[in-house]
Amino acid sequence: MLMQLFFFIVLIALVRKFAWGPLMNVMQQREEYVAGEIEAAEQSRAEAEKAREEAAEQLKQTKQEASQIIEDARNAGTKQEQDIIESARQEADRIKVSAREEIENEKEKAIQTLQDQVSSLSVLIASKVIEKEISEQDQEELINEYIKEVGEER
Repeated sequence: MLMQLFFFIVLIALVRKFAWGPLMNVMQQREEYVAGEIEAAEQSRAEAEKAREEAAEQLKQTKQEASQIIEDARNAGTKQEQDIIESARQEADRIKVSAREEIENEKEKAIQTLQDQVSSLSVLIASKVIEKEISEQDQEELINEYIKEVGEER
């Protein structure tokens, strides 16, 4: 029995020296490898989460910028519309003033022409009256004739 105990102890010493040590080293390396892989996976997950948050922030910022651009475009369109309306109003006012001035000028010309014709007719009537003495009926006929001539000249 002692012999068996001796051989068992020797066997354990040999197993410990040649099998247990290398087996423990392999197990230690495997544990370190698995721990490294877990740590790398955690880092990858953290980086992916950070990248997702950055992408969400960029998307939010892009949406805000797009909204601002749209709002600016609306404001610019409204301002341009108001400018065009104001310009059209000013142009219409200028045309009205110009038309009124032109009407006033034409009116003045017509009045001047009419005054010239009336004065020439008055001189003509006066000269005819002086040339001959006419009766009341002849005078009415003469006036009607000159009025008719003035109407035709227009």
